Amino acid sequence: MIKVLFIAGTGRSGTTILSNILGQVPGSFAGGEIRYAWQRGFVEDHRCGCGRPFSECPVWTAVVADAFGDRPGLNPGGVADRIDRRLRIRRIPPMLVRLLRRRPIVPPHSDDHDVLELYRALSRRPGVDVIVDSSKLPLYGMMLSALPGLEMSVVHVVRDPRATAFSWRRQKPTRDRDDETTMPQLELWRSAVLWVLWNRLTAAWLSRSTMRSVVVHYEDLVAEPEKTVNRITALLGHELPGNVIHGHTATLAATHSVAGNPSRHEAGKVELYLDTEWRQMMPAHQRVLVTILTLPGLRRFGYAVRSGTGTAER
Repeated sequence: MIKVLFIAGTGRSGTTILSNILGQVPGSFAGGEIRYAWQRGFVEDHRCGCGRPFSECPVWTAVVADAFGDRPGLNPGGVADRIDRRLRIRRIPPMLVRLLRRRPIVPPHSDDHDVLELYRALSRRPGVDVIVDSSKLPLYGMMLSALPGLEMSVVHVVRDPRATAFSWRRQKPTRDRDDETTMPQLELWRSAVLWVLWNRLTAAWLSRSTMRSVVVHYEDLVAEPEKTVNRITALLGHELPGNVIHGHTATLAATHSVAGNPSRHEAGKVELYLDTEWRQMMPAHQRVLVTILTLPGLRRFGYAVRSGTGTAER
């Protein structure tokens, strides 16, 4: 059985640092946003979390060789493109109908065999008991959960939408190449709408599933990191080693994250702190706009309509 711990939610919610921490648990392999391996790994040869290009990382080259060998028919770019088209937002309405009817939410495709082979090869790595996948997109998680021989647990990570919207406006170097490529920036309205869509869809998916799952707030993760992470590792029957988190400092070994936020490249001592810059720097009219657009999810996920504190109401 291939065990996967899937981190779901929306971007800029602390999922990458959480993945890095979970990668320190014995038996865990933090693969980052594995749904992007086909494009950013195989095709674009971005840097792995270990610092080497994907094609030179000894772990990923071994995984690829195990999964596909020298198979001439493999077309990673085609797989990436088809996965992207299968998971487009416009396909959500028929997916919701399938969800309500308890049918496979994402219709099966011949590419699923190659996707499964990649995870199977990862699970065969020495010492790997569970794969931590921080791909976030619930539609991709739904697709994975239907694959045969795969056992999934889910961590749903939620952060105040005003904080995520502000973070999406920052210009951040990807650190994936030698050039000065930066991460994409989203308009406020778009990041707000996606926050509602992905978080509500994740909640609906999990409410109709028998998978083990836990909801984690970013604010709790940085306020009580050890306690919060242990809630997650309890899903797997493992414990975080005592030398990983001391107070608000995490000591991290490099992971082999294939894609994600630039913080996936961080190793050594990493400070865990509540990012409050948005409270001072985000103009009032922007806060109001994001608050109005995310009203369908604010109360649902424990956040105040007034954004003065930026912490969950629990």
